[in-house]
Amino acid sequence: MTPPARGVRTWAGLGVLTSMAYCFHRRRAALSEPLEADEHPPVDRSLLELKMVQVVFRHGARSPLRQLPQKEQVDWSSQLLEVPPHTQFDYTVVSLSGDPKPHSSDALLQKTTLKGGMFAGQLTKVGMQQMFVLGERLRRNYVVDTPLLSPTYNPQEVFVRSTNMYRNLESTRCLLAGLFQRQKEGPIVIYTDEASSEVLFPNYKNCWNLREKTRGRRQAASLQPGISEDLKKVKEGVGIASDGIDFFNLLDNVAAEQVHSLLSCSTLKRFARMIEQRAVDTALYIMQKEDREALQMAVGPLLHILESNLLKASDPTTPPGKTRKMYLYATHDVTLIPLLMSLGIFDNKWPPFAVDLTMELYQHQKSKEWFVQLYYHGEEQVPRGCPELLCPLDKFLNAMSVYTVSPEKYHTLCSQAQTMELGNGE
Repeated sequence: MTPPARGVRTWAGLGVLTSMAYCFHRRRAALSEPLEADEHPPVDRSLLELKMVQVVFRHGARSPLRQLPQKEQVDWSSQLLEVPPHTQFDYTVVSLSGDPKPHSSDALLQKTTLKGGMFAGQLTKVGMQQMFVLGERLRRNYVVDTPLLSPTYNPQEVFVRSTNMYRNLESTRCLLAGLFQRQKEGPIVIYTDEASSEVLFPNYKNCWNLREKTRGRRQAASLQPGISEDLKKVKEGVGIASDGIDFFNLLDNVAAEQVHSLLSCSTLKRFARMIEQRAVDTALYIMQKEDREALQMAVGPLLHILESNLLKASDPTTPPGKTRKMYLYATHDVTLIPLLMSLGIFDNKWPPFAVDLTMELYQHQKSKEWFVQLYYHGEEQVPRGCPELLCPLDKFLNAMSVYTVSPEKYHTLCSQAQTMELGNGE
């Protein structure tokens, strides 16, 4: 399968068949009356055949992106970067068009050296092991229990895409090592994109309207009742006088320290639960669930990719070799929060390291109907608009369509406010 090009062409390779199938499902959904959950006959799961799986996951544990300006600081030693031998797995990184790997933005993180010598945002041995364990779980599910995949890596069965950050690329390596026990039948290729046109995270730099919508909200969030008082309490307890520290910075350090069994300050541990909750509150204030347009710009393009994969896999006219049995997407916590919100399954907890959102596609062998099953962190989920855990594909796609946006609509949404201002002569 030839991956699509960048920018507006990011999803162009999805093809005319996908667009036709998409229109068909929309038309069919519009013509049918919604049924109550108890009107659906029970599905005989023994007659369901797993056809395709998509996994959107966060990278493994890493060092903080920015160390807190406090007297007591953790030593982030380079010993934490030791690579477990069982996670070794060679891979190649290319652009979405198949060209050499684009320039990475990791250079900015390498300018930030933490106490102990590590760079900011580096995947650690702990994170590598987390991803290997996730890969082993996927192996049990889709190689051993349900033989969807071959026991060894086969590039015709698996498509792998990651943001162009070293911690994500290395996390993907470790996941694949666990999934296929370091066995492969062909070269492992990980596709990535330029940071300027990446859609595996909310692209505030590239999407002008999203940046403008959320910039003021982030500034105002720390001033909200409850959040502002708690922020002051934590900063005073830790001994931080800087105005540039918010609950995102605090949680980033707390989460990194806790997962590595390191502790810079007992006060941080005491406030850990409150810090996470206030970080979630801040994120929800910025990315408001009532603001459909903001969610569309944040994760609409990613939803479009996931949706298109479902449509191609369920379309009998899709040519052989144009789909994969598994799609892997290495993303970030800032991706998962709006993604979970759009699916109606956000649990108001910050997505932990190495967490996964897994989407399974089944076909009933007698009725030929299609169904979707969703898991988050290994737990079954009922998405918005679905009557039960096993969701008819039409209902799932109809629910997704509220936030899914095509490449063309995405670029229109991202630039429309800027265009209006230019039109007004401002």
